[in-house]
Amino acid sequence: MVLNYIWIGFFVISLFVAIGHALFMHDTSVFERVVSSTFEMSEFAVMNIALPLSGVMILWLGLMNIGEKAGAINFLSKIIGPFFSKLFPEIPKDHPASGLLVMNFAANMLGLDNAATPMGLKAMESLQEINPKKEEASNAQIMFLALNTSGLTIIPITILAQRAIMGASNPTDVFVPLLISTFFSTLTAILYVGIRQRLDIWNRVVIGWILGIALLISLIVYAISHVPGGVAFSISKVGGNFILFLIIMLFVCAGALKRVNVYEAFIDGAKKGFETSVRILPYLVGMLVGIGVFRASGAMDLLCDALTSLFSFFFSDTRFVDALPTAIMKPLSGSGAKAMMVEAMKTYGPDSFVARLTCLFQGAADTTFYIIALYFGSVGIKKTRYAVTAGLVADLGGVVAAIIVAYLFFG
Repeated sequence: MVLNYIWIGFFVISLFVAIGHALFMHDTSVFERVVSSTFEMSEFAVMNIALPLSGVMILWLGLMNIGEKAGAINFLSKIIGPFFSKLFPEIPKDHPASGLLVMNFAANMLGLDNAATPMGLKAMESLQEINPKKEEASNAQIMFLALNTSGLTIIPITILAQRAIMGASNPTDVFVPLLISTFFSTLTAILYVGIRQRLDIWNRVVIGWILGIALLISLIVYAISHVPGGVAFSISKVGGNFILFLIIMLFVCAGALKRVNVYEAFIDGAKKGFETSVRILPYLVGMLVGIGVFRASGAMDLLCDALTSLFSFFFSDTRFVDALPTAIMKPLSGSGAKAMMVEAMKTYGPDSFVARLTCLFQGAADTTFYIIALYFGSVGIKKTRYAVTAGLVADLGGVVAAIIVAYLFFG
């Protein structure tokens, strides 16, 4: 129901803004841009997202099936079980869903987007199996979505690479601030959803795991801060890809040791990849078209201008306002937010305060509406309950943390 109102809102607001542009600014081409955006975003959803995603999903769902048959997923479930039993009390003990959630979160933390999406879809499918109300999001699915939209990333390869391409003097100088920002985004998601679901999130197990993750991030921060920027970038890039390849080899070798017909297991799992891609396509097209119309009509620009005026009234130092368009765009469109990040680096310089803050915004959260449309669409969830709110609250936590951290690190 929430997505329904949001989707209608995109079109209604866009209509009034477009009419305003035509009447008061004599910009009649706005209607052409809006209509063109519907075709462009429809094509983008199919050609740039669905088709490439199909290939990746065919590969990774095949590998995941090998991992399941080899017992690797169940092994991960037992390790992470005590922690997930507190955040996901609906998941039965040693259920494969726990291992799939671990794989998805690990891929996200390593910045392996191509691998994380198929793993996340497989995890959502597993959660749907234990969901008593098939058209309504369960508590476990909402927690899973909130943690995904919080975008906890330890190795932000894409952002570091983009800074290097744009000529930053030290591409990795945003690494530590980004880790801190994304950690607080995830922490916000856990607290908000935990309170809404009345979970026991203050017990020793949950606190212990959160402190453990914080310690891990601290150790990574310490290690990275004591090596040259170029070396740090190489370590991040090589480390992430090595771990991904290691996962693939472990699945295949474990399957062979368990006497699993590895190739047939791969084929059986891969068959589901294309089916899932087709199933999620209408949800992707619908959401991306709504977002495209909202942007093409000029409504996004008006929103950014309004926020700029609002914050300028309350704060004396408003340098962060120039970076806000990236923060606003990120929940709506990952590619749009990336374009704004690159534009900020080009306009203000890659080493400017604004450019660095846009990088933090880009890495501190994920594309909330895209993820919800993708994951819920894959299992036929129609009633999202407070999943959208949880995702946006997590995004807000990341944005606030990013602004504070940016001033602390970059003045």
